[in-house]
Amino acid sequence: MNYWLNLFTGTTWQEFQAAGANVTGFREHNWARARNIKPGDVFLCYLVGVKRWVGLLEVTGERHRDETPIWGEEIFPVRFPVKPLVTLRPEHGVPMDEFKGKLSFYEIGTPPGKWSGGVRSSPTKYANTDGEVIAATIRQAETKPVSRPVDPKKLERRANLYKLKKKSGNDKTETIVTVPSGEDDGVSTDLAAAETATHTEIQWRLLDLGSQMGLRVWSPKADRGKSWNDKRVGDVPRLLDSLPTQFDDVTNRTIENIDVLWVSGNAIVAAFEVEHTTSIYSGLLRMSDLLTMQPNIEIKLYLVAPDERYSKFKMEVPRPTFASGHKPLHDVCGFLPYSKFCERLEEVKNVIAYLKPEFIDEIADIYDPAEEYDA
Repeated sequence: MNYWLNLFTGTTWQEFQAAGANVTGFREHNWARARNIKPGDVFLCYLVGVKRWVGLLEVTGERHRDETPIWGEEIFPVRFPVKPLVTLRPEHGVPMDEFKGKLSFYEIGTPPGKWSGGVRSSPTKYANTDGEVIAATIRQAETKPVSRPVDPKKLERRANLYKLKKKSGNDKTETIVTVPSGEDDGVSTDLAAAETATHTEIQWRLLDLGSQMGLRVWSPKADRGKSWNDKRVGDVPRLLDSLPTQFDDVTNRTIENIDVLWVSGNAIVAAFEVEHTTSIYSGLLRMSDLLTMQPNIEIKLYLVAPDERYSKFKMEVPRPTFASGHKPLHDVCGFLPYSKFCERLEEVKNVIAYLKPEFIDEIADIYDPAEEYDA
């Protein structure tokens, strides 16, 4: 019998149990590594982010490929049938700190965080001595449970966060990125049917808001004939006929296709991409192109979308192509959910003329993947 590491997030652990707790899975690139896992081996279940051991699973069959839905975030198609030996709730899990000095990768004097390499990827085969210590402690936690509070944000940690190490000259930096497994935004056909009206409504509201605050505004000329509630985009007051010309032609061609711009004098102070059913990725890519062409530009960027698309935003905005630049996109691009935006508009409708553009920051969410990444 061998012991193998099996990583879960709070969400995937819950989904595993909800599906019957009889199948565990890994990413496709682990197919070759998984060939050494045999019936009778034991998976040691570890919750990343929460940093707790929560279960023991006995392997009851051979590896196989299966894409039957179990987990919401990824497929994990390299699968094994398992029998739960112990499954603990996160609050009853065994903290990693309890193993200091007891494991080969967590000896006394191990620098803070260095032990995390031992729980970095799965499936990883453990030395039998390490596996036996972890398994025995998990079993003890089942018979004598100790409840410890769990940070809900750590339970929500995504499964596809990675640490990207970069070297520039003698400098080394680390950036937390995501590597999504697919491009499907998961938008329902019912929502897609309402795309034009909803997109135009939010676009008009953003333009009208900027105009009432005394700013000049811009929308792509192709959108100016669209209407919402008999309110035509092209009729919004203070709508510019042309953009300020401080940029080169390539930059201007990128900027002029952004859904909404707020302009003060000759400076663009905010840019909004409204993505109702269209790809979150495409809106972020346009903003990333802008930052690449004009790395010193100071513009507030916002991705505006239905509330339920925040999870997709969190998956896409830390991609390496967005996160590894001079100015990581997740540092400067906020997610503005429809509901909070419309609610806030209703609250301030009588004082809009006195508002500053920065008030949008009060309702936009900035996602920092580093806050979520923790072994």
